[in-house]
Amino acid sequence: MPRILVAPDYVSSTGAEAIELAALAGLELDPWQALVLEQALGEADDGRWAAVEVGLCVPRQNGKNAVLEARELAALFLNYDRPRDEREHLVIHSAQQFKTAKEHFLRLLGLIEGTPMLSRRVERVVRTHGEEAIHLRNGNRILFFARTKSAGRGFTAPLLVFDEAMYINQAATGAQIPTMVTIDNRQRWYTGSAVDETVHPDGVVFARIRERALAGDDPRLAYFEWSLDVERPELVEPWQLADEDNWARSNPGHGIRISSEAIADELRALDRRTFSVERLGVGAWPPTEPEQGQIISAERWAGLVDERSEIAGRIAFAYDVSPDRTSAAIAAAGRREDGRMHVEVIDHERGAAWVVPRLVQLRSRWQSSSVGADGYGPAGALVHRLEEQGVNVQALGATDAAKACGLLVDLVNDDQLRHLGSGELASALRGATSRPLGDAWAWSRKHSNVDITPLVAVTNAVWLAATESEVWWDFWQ
Repeated sequence: MPRILVAPDYVSSTGAEAIELAALAGLELDPWQALVLEQALGEADDGRWAAVEVGLCVPRQNGKNAVLEARELAALFLNYDRPRDEREHLVIHSAQQFKTAKEHFLRLLGLIEGTPMLSRRVERVVRTHGEEAIHLRNGNRILFFARTKSAGRGFTAPLLVFDEAMYINQAATGAQIPTMVTIDNRQRWYTGSAVDETVHPDGVVFARIRERALAGDDPRLAYFEWSLDVERPELVEPWQLADEDNWARSNPGHGIRISSEAIADELRALDRRTFSVERLGVGAWPPTEPEQGQIISAERWAGLVDERSEIAGRIAFAYDVSPDRTSAAIAAAGRREDGRMHVEVIDHERGAAWVVPRLVQLRSRWQSSSVGADGYGPAGALVHRLEEQGVNVQALGATDAAKACGLLVDLVNDDQLRHLGSGELASALRGATSRPLGDAWAWSRKHSNVDITPLVAVTNAVWLAATESEVWWDFWQ
């Protein structure tokens, strides 16, 4: 059973029919998959779906896609002979990456083409790259998209499927959800694995679905989650990672499609946080509403993304280390050809032992670059070791830190900064708080609820790049 199961009351369910149809197509569902379909396809006394929204959160490789395949087969074929307004005549299936959507298209098509009773109802199949679709003779269709700001806009669809729900931005839902507003009997599915806000900067949409499920006050939401009952991945104890009972609780496909041997291999290969998120389903779920007093808004920061941005001149590197030395980050900053400041996170890893050899490597490659760090914080302990390796470090003091923070905010507000869209930075900005430094302020490690090493490193790199550049120093003055 899922650790979290929320479903509206219903008087009947189409789940059994969907399961039988899937079996006819050669898709034998696991008990947990059948449970999700039965609960999610419950019908109210007026014949409409009891659940307008369905959320499914389960660790990877457990068979989530089979649930979607069975659901989509049901949409296409179960009410085949009914009038159009009594059928789910259009299904839109979207994923973050096109290759994921295409793979799902190929699996579903294989099930249909391998079942004569279903294949003879197919009118045509569109295989054009980016336009994959299956059209039935009665007018039913399923379209496959990679999510963009406009994908799905203009279609009226009774069934929307958001696969890879860890990666849904507001623009994508804004393009697709309004397609359902005129449909009386509609359903939206959100399926994915646990969100880690340091990896999934667009995990807020899925987090809202989960939050509403936990609140238990949404009468038209069904939600299913298999996970270990721990609040955040960093709180998972070593013995919990290795407990085979925890593997079984968190993975409904354990013993069916996932073996203990395979999970043990993963445990040896993955770091603690990744294993906790990906295999035990323990998310680092982001806050669903903007934090009051957030210094740089998520919307403003997202508006500065330029995936082609690059430094045209001298590079400034800066590094930072968390107080408990469990993580560290290296960032770079420098001017672009258009004069704006470019920033990026070069590395963000667990521990701190890797920082010195990595900076030596970067300094060797970019010999004209400079390196900086907070000389009085946790990063200061590495200054002597770096200098022994021939890397001179510019140690920033408290006054520099305050000026660096002010400069970063000014560059953002004045549209003079671009970045690559790093999830680590977006997460750090959402959870970062400030501390007073005289009449100014700096980032607060103590009160921030996320790892802010990438943000501190970027901030210090910006200051170093600016003070080494006459143009930027004039701008700051």
